[in-house]
Amino acid sequence: MKFDVLRNKYPSRRSVVYGRKGMVCTSQPLAAQAGLDMLKKGGNAIDAAIATAAAMTVLEPTSNGIGGDAFALVWVDGKLHGLNASGVTPKLLNEDLVRSLGYDEMPKRGWLPVMVPGAPSAWAELSEKFGKLPFEVVLEPAIEYAEEGYAVSPIISKLWEDAYVEFKASFKGDCFKPWFDTFAPKGRAPEAGEVWCSKELANTLRAIAKTKSQDFYKGGLATEIDKFSKGTNGYLRKEDLENYWCEWVEPICTDYRGYEVWEIPPNGDGIVALMALNILKGFDFTERDTVETIHKQVESMKLAFVDGKKYVSDKNSMKVTVDQLLSEEYALERRNLIGDKALMPEPGEPHSGGTIYLCTADGEGNMVSFIQSNYLGFGSGVVVPGTGISLQNRGIAFNLNKGDENYLEPCKKAFHTLIPAFLTKDKKAIGPFGVMGGYMQPQGHLQVVSNTIDFNMNPQEALDAPRWQWIGGKEIQVERGFSYSLTEELVRRGHKVSVLPESISFGRGQIIWRDENGVLMGATEPRTDGTVAAW
Repeated sequence: MKFDVLRNKYPSRRSVVYGRKGMVCTSQPLAAQAGLDMLKKGGNAIDAAIATAAAMTVLEPTSNGIGGDAFALVWVDGKLHGLNASGVTPKLLNEDLVRSLGYDEMPKRGWLPVMVPGAPSAWAELSEKFGKLPFEVVLEPAIEYAEEGYAVSPIISKLWEDAYVEFKASFKGDCFKPWFDTFAPKGRAPEAGEVWCSKELANTLRAIAKTKSQDFYKGGLATEIDKFSKGTNGYLRKEDLENYWCEWVEPICTDYRGYEVWEIPPNGDGIVALMALNILKGFDFTERDTVETIHKQVESMKLAFVDGKKYVSDKNSMKVTVDQLLSEEYALERRNLIGDKALMPEPGEPHSGGTIYLCTADGEGNMVSFIQSNYLGFGSGVVVPGTGISLQNRGIAFNLNKGDENYLEPCKKAFHTLIPAFLTKDKKAIGPFGVMGGYMQPQGHLQVVSNTIDFNMNPQEALDAPRWQWIGGKEIQVERGFSYSLTEELVRRGHKVSVLPESISFGRGQIIWRDENGVLMGATEPRTDGTVAAW
């Protein structure tokens, strides 16, 4: 892939970073350096990804944790592999239980939305299948930062404080006390520059490292999770942990103007980005910052998203196939709905036709696109005492409507917003990319792909460019970087537009491209503390 790197339509604090022997991009500089250290020790991109991901559970606990889920796309020896490490609901969890507790929908915090965590299994599985370094070595940086501490960065400090204020006001009950003991031991969130550590978390990471994650699912850590759950009226049991492990899956893709855009198949909503690109590729664009371009991008995403919310779920519960959702015939049907005015989107009938993201690359050609999250910041707010394990809350994606694809049932995967992505051309790797941030993720993917392919932006420009976000109905949010005249034109098209003062709401992305000469080009998000560590 070639870029006119002299173009600088969207000036930023950063420029593209180049490297040849290795590269790690993520939102926390110390974590990126941990991954680069593995490359310098003789490890590969997979080792670097695991080290970075494990370190991020310590360095950015506001977005992910050991008790979270993960997905990965791994390019090795000319083939792309997909790993789904999203957990399942506990056997004890069902609609009747939730309703008996007085809820008409899944709550956001507490034990009810907690599912089996998948992230530790992802680390071990990636290491076993593709890693070069011993698993214990790869987890050393995470253990060191947990044991000795690190200075909290400004953006993470703000997110931590926001969570503390929310939790202090709303958390009641014994199951929430360990969160404050672990993440607010001084009775407040750590300030920017203040050192935070957790020896309990360090010990947990050591147990995971020594047993290749088996202790988490079958050993002492699993026993501690089971004990705390039983003691505080939770529903997760050791049996649930023992019966779980991540799974390898075949990545899915669509062709976008000669490039293959790859995502993880459902239960992840990466297919939403592919469906939107399928619709969008039927239009021709000459300029990015015009009402015609933004309008058609937004309308394509809206139509794809309502289909995704209706049809995407655990693969065993889906009533339509991936091929049906990605068919050219169905894309044409949806594209024909787009006119000059904003739509109120409705699902079609395809039968007829707080997250962290990182990417790594090494000098051997291996590349990894990896994403990991607890969901909505610190997740459920449930921390297992004595371990530092903060449990995710992915169960909130379920509903209580029997017959629906995302109906709550035991041992079932939820609709998932975690989606790593990858770009290839002519069966050769261009590289990994991703934009973290809940339902912003497929929207960010579409905008990055369009910026790159339609408008020939280099990777940093593709991340820097002002973003929009559809939030429902005819409502969209835009960053302050959008011109006033463009927002006014969108309003005249029928969109309800609001301009947000904080860019962090529009996702936080990373990109690594490899050119035809093997040179790596890395870019990181200007909306966070991200960095590109290169060698």
